[in-house]
Amino acid sequence: MKPFIHDDFLLQSDTAKKLYHEYARELPIIDFHNHLSPKEVCENTMYENITHVWLQGDHYKWRAMRAAGVEEDFITGKASDKDKFLAWAKTVPLTLKNPLYHWTHLELKRYFGIDERLSEENAEKIWDQTCEMLRSPEFSSRELLKKQSVELIGTTDDAADSLEYHEKYRKENSDSTTPVMLPTFRPDKAMAVEDSASFGRYVRMISEMSGVAITDYPSYVKALKQRHDMFSSLGCRASDHGMEELYAEKVDEEQLNRLFRKVQEGNELTADEVAVLKSGLMYAFAAMDAEKDMVFQMHLGAIRNTNSRAFREIGADIGCDSIGDAPVARPLARFLDQMESKGALPRTILYNLNPADNAVIATMAGNFMGHGIPGRIQYGPAWWFHDQKEGMEEQLQTLSNMGLLSHFVGMVTDSRSFLSFPRHEYYRRILCNMLGSDVESGILPADEPLIGSLVQRLCYYNAKAYFKG
Repeated sequence: MKPFIHDDFLLQSDTAKKLYHEYARELPIIDFHNHLSPKEVCENTMYENITHVWLQGDHYKWRAMRAAGVEEDFITGKASDKDKFLAWAKTVPLTLKNPLYHWTHLELKRYFGIDERLSEENAEKIWDQTCEMLRSPEFSSRELLKKQSVELIGTTDDAADSLEYHEKYRKENSDSTTPVMLPTFRPDKAMAVEDSASFGRYVRMISEMSGVAITDYPSYVKALKQRHDMFSSLGCRASDHGMEELYAEKVDEEQLNRLFRKVQEGNELTADEVAVLKSGLMYAFAAMDAEKDMVFQMHLGAIRNTNSRAFREIGADIGCDSIGDAPVARPLARFLDQMESKGALPRTILYNLNPADNAVIATMAGNFMGHGIPGRIQYGPAWWFHDQKEGMEEQLQTLSNMGLLSHFVGMVTDSRSFLSFPRHEYYRRILCNMLGSDVESGILPADEPLIGSLVQRLCYYNAKAYFKG
């Protein structure tokens, strides 16, 4: 019987198979947005068992396990690593039609050579097999990256991070056989002005890390700029901003300074004041990126930590986040126009979590192209709840209809797992299947060099050029 993950998985036409196998399959991976641990990359971490490398921190799997009725002890709790793996194995057959079913078996196949479909019946055997393999140096963190031909990773790092592991890795690993690891400037906590106490603690941390005495709004921005400069010195090519909604209010320096002093003095801001102060900071971050010719990424529309009991008991990023429905079009237009008017709009990638905003994002990106930069404003890849077959197809189709697919920068893992990189293969197969179908139905010309070149750009070369790799 043919294994579930076979050579032509998801490829439903002869043209699709040719495009994937001859143009896409062997290309390296540029993963410009993920949440991998710089420490684990730097230290070339070995993993005790498959739970450590596969299940820890994977909120996709945790959500599925909760939906299947698995007790929390076997998800994030005190159960043994083996028992957590066995609980996941029992859940896997229930994930049919969820992308986790595809990802699970792609990952078992690509890293461990396992063709069997994971289930309660074979879980013990697969646990033993993977634990034995993980003892080998061939399964260290860096070797796992090399197994998938990962050329570059962009981690996601808080603005106050020491960046010690990035600095150490950069000094010790300059040879071409080692994946490039670059930091990404993520100042979400620097904008969290809703809670004056926690914001005050964060300001003190930024002051300490930057060496800048913060007494007012201008000195706060100066300190953040110093951190941004530090990131840049270590090769940072992008910032990233996660927001439930976009802030694009009119601001002036006096107003920003007054609000900054108010929150620093321990007073809570009104919702309108929060929006103003956050708007000022977002404008400042975009201007920093424009000055350094860095890419400005905005992840829009996630409602986070909706289950307050779970947040109190377990914490953030545990699979209790969802899609928001805050207005996007007008604030996004105001924000981009404000930066464009100042000559300070950087190359930008826009990610939307609400699929209702697909066309909004695709058309908005087209309003701010130019300056001789191909794909200057990007409609980013299908993200989080949408990095599955239908979500990717919808994103690609919307971009094709309303922009230029030919300049799209392609896929990211957005993952904390070193076993997540077959998601690039998943995207490549879906892309080749779509284009192959269009060729065979006469929607696209049967011009193999033309379509093959497009595939290669969308899988590797556009991202390499955009991030100046």
